[in-house]
Amino acid sequence: MLPIVVYIFIAIQLLFVAYIDFKTKKISNIWVLINFIFFIVLTFIFPDIYKWSMQILFFPAAFLFVGFVLFLMNIMGGGDSKYLSSLYLLVPLQFQDATFLYLLYATVLVGSTLLLFNTLKYLDIIVIHFRMRDIAGIRRIFGKKFTYAPVIFIAWMWFGWQNYKILTF
Repeated sequence: MLPIVVYIFIAIQLLFVAYIDFKTKKISNIWVLINFIFFIVLTFIFPDIYKWSMQILFFPAAFLFVGFVLFLMNIMGGGDSKYLSSLYLLVPLQFQDATFLYLLYATVLVGSTLLLFNTLKYLDIIVIHFRMRDIAGIRRIFGKKFTYAPVIFIAWMWFGWQNYKILTF
């Protein structure tokens, strides 16, 4: 089970981080520290749910690695991957797969929407660059990063809404 206080804490934190990320396009490293400290506290409060193991580190390590690659490709910000990595320490091991799927769905949904929006907004410019075979010009239109913390927030809320039965007091 997922303690409701943890779910609410993560939801409130994500709301703040999403707002800050949307406004400033930056995620402070303080959130990584807060999540790590909160994970340590959770291992004492809920020792049956939060345990120190290599398994709990799989998703955080994967997010760091993939996030670093995406950062090098100028797709994802470094703060996004560090934050997401630390956030997954707070997600109990048995729910990491499910929350990842909701994150994947939300990413595809938001990414596709933004792609469609940019295509419709800049269609005339895209056609001109396409006719000129100016791939760099097209890439400039679509090569913009989007703030990712709001997507994480959407995924977390979606996960909670679909799985409210797992929340315990």
